[in-house]
Amino acid sequence: MKKSAHGVRKKYPLKEVEEPVFFRDIFPYTEIPRVPFERKSVPLEIPGEIWITDTTFRDGQQSRPPYTVQQIVDIYTMLHDLTGGTGLIRQCEFFLYSHQDKEAVRRCIGLGYRYPEVTGWIRAKKEDFQIVREMGLKETGILTSCSDYHIFLKLNWNRRQALENYLGIVRSALDARIVPRCHLEDITRADFFGFVIPLVQELMKLSDESGIPIKIRACDTLGYGVPFPEAALPRSVPKLIHGLRQEGGVPSERLEWHGHNDFHKVLINAVTAWLYGCSAANGVLLGFGERTGNAPLEGLVMEYLSLKGRPQKVDTTEITKIARYFQDAIGVVLPPNYPFVGLDFNTTKAGIHADGVLKNEEIYNPFDTVKFLKRPVRVSITDKSGVAGVAYWVDSYLELEGDRRIDKRDPGLMKIKKWIDEQYADERTTAISDEEMLHQARIHLPKLFKSDFDKLKARVASIAQELVEKVTERQEVRSMQPEKMEPILRNMLEEHLFIKYMYVTDRSGRKITSNVVRPFDQEKYDAYFVHLYDFSNRTWFARPMKSGKTHVSDFYTSLMDGALCITVSAPVRDREGAIAGIFGIDILFEDIAKIG
Repeated sequence: MKKSAHGVRKKYPLKEVEEPVFFRDIFPYTEIPRVPFERKSVPLEIPGEIWITDTTFRDGQQSRPPYTVQQIVDIYTMLHDLTGGTGLIRQCEFFLYSHQDKEAVRRCIGLGYRYPEVTGWIRAKKEDFQIVREMGLKETGILTSCSDYHIFLKLNWNRRQALENYLGIVRSALDARIVPRCHLEDITRADFFGFVIPLVQELMKLSDESGIPIKIRACDTLGYGVPFPEAALPRSVPKLIHGLRQEGGVPSERLEWHGHNDFHKVLINAVTAWLYGCSAANGVLLGFGERTGNAPLEGLVMEYLSLKGRPQKVDTTEITKIARYFQDAIGVVLPPNYPFVGLDFNTTKAGIHADGVLKNEEIYNPFDTVKFLKRPVRVSITDKSGVAGVAYWVDSYLELEGDRRIDKRDPGLMKIKKWIDEQYADERTTAISDEEMLHQARIHLPKLFKSDFDKLKARVASIAQELVEKVTERQEVRSMQPEKMEPILRNMLEEHLFIKYMYVTDRSGRKITSNVVRPFDQEKYDAYFVHLYDFSNRTWFARPMKSGKTHVSDFYTSLMDGALCITVSAPVRDREGAIAGIFGIDILFEDIAKIG
């Protein structure tokens, strides 16, 4: 066969089978999967340009509670800031089904960033393309599972039905002038030359005919891929990428790798895909994803910098900022030994190693972690540390900067130093652990720590904020029509006993709803607010109007009954994303604090 523009040398017909092919010699199920090798290898072919795509808001949400709209907007903004809009993180994919999904897409598009481009993910159903068009997206992922495990056991099709159904869905995308990104699910258990390549060749043919660049995402759904070029198909990542390019005719710039970490190979497999001709590697912030997770996006950033160098606008310190946001705003607990952002990432604990770091941090620090991550090198405490070393531990462990740094003359430091001296006077030979130091710091430097009450306040604020943001995403509330809003608010009042009072104002601060309170409070609230409808000078109104974000007040005592309360308020946005008003809710602190 004559070589085409895509490099196809041979036409591969679909291989019809009566029974599904499960490769039981490789995947026996009752044993650990095997890696067969062969003498044949494939060459290293790094594309001229490589980049990262993100699935934090799609695959990354399949393993955790959904993010709020504001959290998605915040994270998306940080992804943009991480690469300075250079396109290193080229795209983010989003679910498109719920009101919350759609609002997040609108808000992120409204930021006006070129990169990361907002793309969608839909089921392989023709009617779903209407959603993509309504959202104004140019590209969407489509589920096109390619192993017999999926085709025969999950979808109850044969290979011919699968191929024809997939091509039909893709034609619908092309008719809508939407770029389809075909997700070849479970490619590492698929019949590569019997189904995958025949399907891909047909897709490339449709691409040529339509002039629309159909993309291929190779999905290692169960993490079976291996990075060895001499391994046999379907497990060899080098051979999969090489085959998709040379036999399937997929240009590197339209080829993407998506893996899972079931066998601890998710990052190396993604980098291997780059090395053998795949331009795009798909990842998730902090490696979230169903089961064992996907390639950690921050790890892909570092691997890119190792291969290509650092573009001028890329700001790797955003990685630390992102991790802190996940910990503080979302409540994610990161393992201390997690690379780049874990508490112990650049901490040297062995006493002899700590001594080396204090002499020259390059001895045990992998790179300038202050420059790239705003993470100063940390060491454990020994008898050689001195008061200065103890102060350094406190500042670095508790992330104290500027005026918050501990004074070396602090009496609490002297007491900790005395305790350390006593440990080594008793012939201790190991370094003082972080756990021991933290215990001593809590005893002698309590002012540096949040109390249980402070933590309770933060948890209450988080619960209330999530509730308020969900309400402001309701279409009835966004309509800014009291007759549509008030039934929603009254249902909320019945559902959540900790809610005391709710209200919505317009952009000028004038209240447009009635007083949404419990029946026994209605008369006194109506009497109190009879002449008070302009709230433009109130902090709970002004703050979210200015920032566009949810505002949580300090504690206050209710004038109505003396109860301890907080107020949470958030913008209500119209369909274009502009602030149309403010939704406020007064909450009984004691009642909400009892929620687990």
